[in-house]
Amino acid sequence: MTVPTHHPGDTLLIDYAGGALGEAASLIVATHLALCPCCRLNVAEMEAVGGALLESIEPEEVDPACLETVLARLDDLPPLPRAPRPKLVCQPAEVPLLPEPLRRYVGSDLSRLPWKRLMRGMDCYDIPLGSGSGYDSERRGKARLMRLASGVGPPHHTHRGIELTLVLDGGFTDDLGQFARGDLSVADDSVRHRPVADEEGCLCLAVTDAPLHFTGALGLILNPFVKF
Repeated sequence: MTVPTHHPGDTLLIDYAGGALGEAASLIVATHLALCPCCRLNVAEMEAVGGALLESIEPEEVDPACLETVLARLDDLPPLPRAPRPKLVCQPAEVPLLPEPLRRYVGSDLSRLPWKRLMRGMDCYDIPLGSGSGYDSERRGKARLMRLASGVGPPHHTHRGIELTLVLDGGFTDDLGQFARGDLSVADDSVRHRPVADEEGCLCLAVTDAPLHFTGALGLILNPFVKF
C-alpha cells in the first residue's frame, strides 16, 4: 500500500475529529483516513486530547428543566447524517478500490452507477447526500465521483469556496503537484489550476461547497451556463 503524501491539514482534521464538518467534507476526510495511516493516528490523538479536555472541565449546576428543553429541541431537528469512520488501525493495509466510508454511499460496482458525460473522456456521478446534494445558501457541499481518461481534465478554474479532491485510482497533476491514490488536494479562491489526469487516467472523489469559477476566454462562455 502506498502511503499518501498530500494530507488534509490539521485544521480540517481537528474539525473532523470534533464533528464540525458537513456530510460531504466528512465523507472525503473519512475516505482519506481509510487510505492514510498517518492521518488516522493524528485524528485518534486529537480525539484523545479532546476527551481529556472535556473530562478536565468542572461541571456546573444547570436548571433542572434544561435537559427536557434540550431533548425537546432535538426532537424538532432532522437527524444529521455523517459519514461512517474507518477503523483506527495504524498499520498499513490493503483496502478495496473504494474504501468503506465511500462504498456505503456508492456501492462497490462502479459500472452500475449512472455516470454522466461532461465532456469527452470525463464522466461524473453525483453522490446522493442525506442533507441534500445541491448548492444552496447554507453551502452544504456537493460530493461526486470523477472519472478522467489519460490527459483529460476540467478547464482552468479557481474557486468560490473550497474544493477537496481525493484520488482513488490513478492520479492527476496540476499547479499544486502530482497526486496519487490516497492524496487529498485542498484548493480555495487563491488557487487557479487545471488538474490533468496522468497517463493511467484518474478516478477521484471531489467535494465542493460552491460552483467552480472557470477562468480565461473559455470561462466567459462556460460560467453563465455550467454549475460545476
